[in-house]
Amino acid sequence: MELKEYCIDMEINLDKNYRIVNKETYYRKGVFRHFTEDCKCSTSMTARVDVTELVKYSKESSTKFYVNFLYILSKVLNSRDDYKMGYLWQTEELICYDVIHPTQYIFHEDTETCTPVYTIYDPDYAVFYKNAVSDIEKAKQTRDYGLDMDKHPNWFDASYISWLSYDSLNIELPDGFLYFLPIINWGKYREENGRLLMPVSVRMNHAIADGYLIANVFRLIEKEMAAFCNGKVKDEQI
Repeated sequence: MELKEYCIDMEINLDKNYRIVNKETYYRKGVFRHFTEDCKCSTSMTARVDVTELVKYSKESSTKFYVNFLYILSKVLNSRDDYKMGYLWQTEELICYDVIHPTQYIFHEDTETCTPVYTIYDPDYAVFYKNAVSDIEKAKQTRDYGLDMDKHPNWFDASYISWLSYDSLNIELPDGFLYFLPIINWGKYREENGRLLMPVSVRMNHAIADGYLIANVFRLIEKEMAAFCNGKVKDEQI
């Protein structure tokens, strides 16, 4: 399945990994002004996603469900400019990254702490899968927290809450803090009426996303999972 990119009027910055968005012609200009000046806030949704077929595919192919979902999620968030937005507070510029990558987390049972794992997103499933698995194994060898946002400005947060199939989740950031990259969480899947449903939470800044754009993340995940499980986006064997 090919996902169409939604274009935003912007200037090209050839020396950076982002493009500067013209705030005067930005299609969400009025909304952006309101939620960056009058009412600085974020918005989030939690919904249960049917992962029955992805779990089945992962078992039959002896691949990791977690990494397969991380790939699908990364592909979805890179499919539309609205999900790749950033803000340069030093220059007060609205930007759109060329690509965003997942910051996943590894939990250490012995210390009950997490280590961030910076994985490069690659649209080639086989490449992404191998890199993600390798990154996870390396992270297991350390107990350092190692979060470095300065050197990873275009990495979005992708966190798996493996201990609970929760009903709602909310991520709070300081009032007035204009952080635009998505924050995604998901929990354990559980069986309901013969299907496996997994809670997924999507948090975004209200200045660059509303209910439609957040709900659209869930719709795109469902469509991309269906295409993935039907073999339309992967040809190489892991």
